[in-house]
Amino acid sequence: MSETIVLGGGCFWCVESVYQNVGGVESVESGYAGGDTKNPTYEQVCSGKTGHAEVVKITFNPQQIPLTQILEIFFIASHDPTTLNRQGNDVGTQYRSIILWQSQEQLETAQQVIDKLNQENTFNGKIVTELKELTDYYPAEEYHQNYFKKHPMQPYCLFSIPPKLSKLKKYFPEKVLA
Repeated sequence: MSETIVLGGGCFWCVESVYQNVGGVESVESGYAGGDTKNPTYEQVCSGKTGHAEVVKITFNPQQIPLTQILEIFFIASHDPTTLNRQGNDVGTQYRSIILWQSQEQLETAQQVIDKLNQENTFNGKIVTELKELTDYYPAEEYHQNYFKKHPMQPYCLFSIPPKLSKLKKYFPEKVLA
C-alpha cells in the first residue's frame, strides 16, 4: 500500500527532480501547502503573503523505500535544511524547509531523523525544518509539473538541479533509478 508525504525544500522544481529519480517513489507532484489562502496561484505564493510553501507531494511504496530514507534524501540531497526561509537565492517563507505530516507516525519519524542528523553533526548548523500537520494541499499549475523534464535547458534548473542529483547519486546510489 502506498504512502504520501508532503515536503518543501525551496523551489519545488528542484525537489521534484530529485524524487523523480528515486526508486520506490511512485509519483511526485508540485504544489502549495502550509498556509491559509485557499486555492492559491503561483503568483500569490511567490508574493510571500499566503503562508504557503512550494512543496512536493510524494507518493511512495514503503516496502521499497521507507519513510526514513525518503526523509534522509530530503535533508541530504534535495536542499539545505539549516537555512531559514531560503534556499540559495530563493528567499522568503514560500521557500522554507517544511515537512507536512499526515499521521503521528510520520511526525515521530521526521523528528527521529532530524534528531539523528543533528546528533551526527551532518550539517554545519542545526536543522530548522518546520514540522506541521498537513491541513490543505493545492496542486501547482500544470506548467510547474515535471518542470525540469520539460525544460532541461532552463538556466535556473541547470544551475540548481544537477548538484542535487549528484548528491543523490553520491549518498543514495542504491536508490537512484537507472
